[in-house]
Amino acid sequence: MFECLKPSKLKEETYKKITAKKNKSNSAKFISVPFGERLIFVPQCMRNVKVCKAKEEGGYYICSECGGCKIGSISKKSKELGYKGLFILKGGRIVEKLVLELKPEAIVGVACFYEGSEGMELCEKNNITVQFVPLSKDGCVDTDVNLDSVMEILSKKQE
Repeated sequence: MFECLKPSKLKEETYKKITAKKNKSNSAKFISVPFGERLIFVPQCMRNVKVCKAKEEGGYYICSECGGCKIGSISKKSKELGYKGLFILKGGRIVEKLVLELKPEAIVGVACFYEGSEGMELCEKNNITVQFVPLSKDGCVDTDVNLDSVMEILSKKQE
């Protein structure tokens, strides 16, 4: 398990600017990557732990699509589109292991601004393009995301 880091408002504004700039600059390359070469990372704090049936796999969970939270909808859509995989991360440190092991060309990352900024930096070092969707409610437990925003990013492709 990882310690929840709650950045100050000043730092959060900086992370917002960094992630927005990187999303914009990565957009064209991201949409050129086939769905089958993309991964999706979502934080474990989005799970409804009271009903979640996700299977634990060390540093991450695999969604069972039990319907207890929005992750199930994201998982279903990613499978329909043919994504390489969706991982519910216990913490940011597993990102590097999964990136090196699965070698995706692109990643959709859902996280708080701090974790999103860190993840984007790590992916840049590994030449992986990222589109980041910030949590609409963060705080390390019972977090939330705008599902429409996630679905929009998931579905982006080159015309």
